[in-house]
Amino acid sequence: MKKAIALAALLALSVTNALAADCVVRIKRTACAGQEAESYKKCNGKQECDTQESAESEAECSASALKHCDNSRLDITKYKVVTATFKGAALTGGFASSGKPSAKGTNFCAADRPDLNQCK
Repeated sequence: MKKAIALAALLALSVTNALAADCVVRIKRTACAGQEAESYKKCNGKQECDTQESAESEAECSASALKHCDNSRLDITKYKVVTATFKGAALTGGFASSGKPSAKGTNFCAADRPDLNQCK
């Protein structure tokens, strides 16, 4: 009985981790001048990094990626390029890496967002 419970718990953890890994969001920051260390802190000092998000569909993964475009540090981070994959397939964000509209673009962040490109 104990083995069955342990096996069930292990299986539940494996399924949860598999769902989380289905949605991977990549964030690449462009720092304001002289703010690289602070801007990249959220990626352990690197300009870009991946985060695993919990999502059960492409739409949920896309919504999660879009949220990563939000920028509350206007004088630290100038711009972000946010891309996402769901079950290994790249999702369309609607923008090129420059932030200009692109029907096939994988970036989720528009260049004309009011919280981006605001370095002081």
